[in-house]
Amino acid sequence: MSSVQVAPLSRWPSRLAPWLASAYLALLTLMLPLSPLFASVMFGRLKFLRDYWGFVGRMRVHIAALREGPARHYFEDVMGRQSEVPAEIAGSCVQCGNCCMNKRCVFLEAIDNDRYQCGIYHSPLRRWSNCGSFPLHAQDIERYACPSYHVVHVVKVVAKRD
Repeated sequence: MSSVQVAPLSRWPSRLAPWLASAYLALLTLMLPLSPLFASVMFGRLKFLRDYWGFVGRMRVHIAALREGPARHYFEDVMGRQSEVPAEIAGSCVQCGNCCMNKRCVFLEAIDNDRYQCGIYHSPLRRWSNCGSFPLHAQDIERYACPSYHVVHVVKVVAKRD
């Protein structure tokens, strides 16, 4: 009789993340022609449907950006919460747009020279995305060269007793 080794539950995100990311990206690609309609309904913004071809073009760029790592990051780190999460991350958003897949997010809107805002920021669905967790760890900050967030390294001080 052979023994079967079961992977610890904590390892499931890293094992399933590539498969889930691939399935998600395939679904987005298949649904591309309907994406303006879905986005308009889900986020209550008719402008996505009115600018059908523009949205589809931006969505292609968005999907290509997701293929570079954010889709896998979502399933592995955000859903799984398995990465090295630092004790504290400090800073605040300066609206540079870097964290929005280096300004390639379909929902990113320019508001000023070199300032951007999320077009679906107030949607309850946004908090379930990568966006709602940024920055989760140092790799997030490094990946997008975020100019305003940084990891605070906590140093434990042990007092000597004489």
